[in-house]
Amino acid sequence: MTARIAVLASGGGSNLQAILDHFAALGPTRAGVVVLVASNKPDALALHRAKRAGIPTHHIDANDGEGILALFRHHGIDLVVLAGYLKLVPHEVTERYRGRVINVHPGPLPQFGGPGMYGTKVHAAVLAAGVPTTGVTVHFVDERYDQGSIIAHWPVPVHPDDSAESLAARVLRVEHIVYPRVVDMLAATFATGLSTT
Repeated sequence: MTARIAVLASGGGSNLQAILDHFAALGPTRAGVVVLVASNKPDALALHRAKRAGIPTHHIDANDGEGILALFRHHGIDLVVLAGYLKLVPHEVTERYRGRVINVHPGPLPQFGGPGMYGTKVHAAVLAAGVPTTGVTVHFVDERYDQGSIIAHWPVPVHPDDSAESLAARVLRVEHIVYPRVVDMLAATFATGLSTT
């Protein structure tokens, strides 16, 4: 059996695409399958990517925890993957899916995380701090922004001539390598067909 995965995204969905591409490359050995892509933005490019891939999509109210849970129950979701999702996940969801909601952050945590720390804001903060390395951090999601336990971290060097944009591009390339592999690894722990949802 494969784990049934929901991806939540607010924007372009490049990490979603990286996950889909990685799963396609793995073929029958993949541990999970994306069965739902949902967004708080009805026009998010991630939804269009999902539709092109034949994956059901849904526009959600980011504050409606019970509605999100009902959607997950309908699709038999085992694992929730945030891919550029910019809203705090309601506590009803993080409680029900404790240890089964993950996120990728484009910098070291907890130093460069928290409310409002996303996208180029993270990279600008890294450059302002003058640190020699940044990195990609995959972590469990709880009731607070970027505070869940860290699953994996991969360092990325900061170059002397970096701008927030050039650093963002380099970090994103690493996200597209690291995140799909962590997703598949975690999906393997839920690939029993014994979902408790």
